[in-house]
Amino acid sequence: MIKRSILISLFLTMNGCAGEETSLLAEESTQSVKTLDEKIGSMLMVGFMGTSASQDSQICQDIYNYNLAGVILFDMNPVNHAQSKNIANKSQVAKLTQELQACSRDGRLLISVDQEGGRVQRLKSKYGFYGKFPKAKDVSKMSDKKVEWHYTKMGEELRSVGINYNLAPDVDLAINKKNHVIYGLGRSFGADPKEVAHYATIFMDSMHKSGVLTSLKHFPGHGSSMGDTHKGFVDVTKLWKSKELEPYRLLAHTADTVMVAHVFNKNLDAKYPATLSAKTVNGKLRGEFGFNGVVITDDLQMGAINKKYGLKNTLKLAINAGNDILLFGNQLSVKSMVKTKTLVDTVKSLLKSGEVKLSDIEASNRRLEQLKERI
Repeated sequence: MIKRSILISLFLTMNGCAGEETSLLAEESTQSVKTLDEKIGSMLMVGFMGTSASQDSQICQDIYNYNLAGVILFDMNPVNHAQSKNIANKSQVAKLTQELQACSRDGRLLISVDQEGGRVQRLKSKYGFYGKFPKAKDVSKMSDKKVEWHYTKMGEELRSVGINYNLAPDVDLAINKKNHVIYGLGRSFGADPKEVAHYATIFMDSMHKSGVLTSLKHFPGHGSSMGDTHKGFVDVTKLWKSKELEPYRLLAHTADTVMVAHVFNKNLDAKYPATLSAKTVNGKLRGEFGFNGVVITDDLQMGAINKKYGLKNTLKLAINAGNDILLFGNQLSVKSMVKTKTLVDTVKSLLKSGEVKLSDIEASNRRLEQLKERI
């Protein structure tokens, strides 16, 4: 039997449509050729233990066997604080990312870190990196030229060690002085949505100069919260303001990806936190704001999710909500660490029972492939 890809090629060539051949064949190769395990794996970004990734390592096997969307790197080791988890020094990180890409099928594995500046920067001075990037609060007091200089330098450093996906900028609004996780750490560019969008744009443009992708966070707004979703359930219903959505509306057509928070907000969904809410992701972000890019969850092992929803229910709700990348950092608790095989097998059981749809997974795969084309 002649393969469908060959038939497509012959048809397009005969009809003078060779220009369309590449895109059609690309879709053919990324969708129909993938196994079910690979389609599910393409929705996963995982954290792992180790400062290297040899071909026989578990993470390398997972990347290859499941065609993982990506990995996330951390410096702090949750098992042994005296040792590094993934980041020890510059040359080691550069070698690690090369090894990780060698494990991937297409050499376009998303290798991510949280590198905002201020307190949130994984590439620290003690590991030989610059490590002095300013927090967003201080950035907002600088000239645009100075801001661009800092973020261009940040992008160059990330790319120099093979990191191609920065889980930043933070576009939460500084509207609650009692908020420790955003306001207290100076992670916000300010209280004015237009100003926040302005600095976020400089951040994204600067990352793009080095080929580094970005992610706006934390949709639909974490700036008004009193609690920390790392630790447990956080209800922002009474404190949340609709203007917290404005940066996402302003940047919906320029953002690479959007990260969804675990905050619970009855204004948007009376039943589920944002990450697990179809009303919030598919309804508000995609439907109302017109965002057609990749949506990534915040770490699904955070207390706000981990303590309230089981793994199977979390995966079901997260996929049905419209998320494209499901993040499992294997970082916050030794007890909550999960194997990639367990995640894939659990989603397979959800598909078998009809609780999630293969068409939704394939749609996420397509969005991911479009994102990777920008690397």
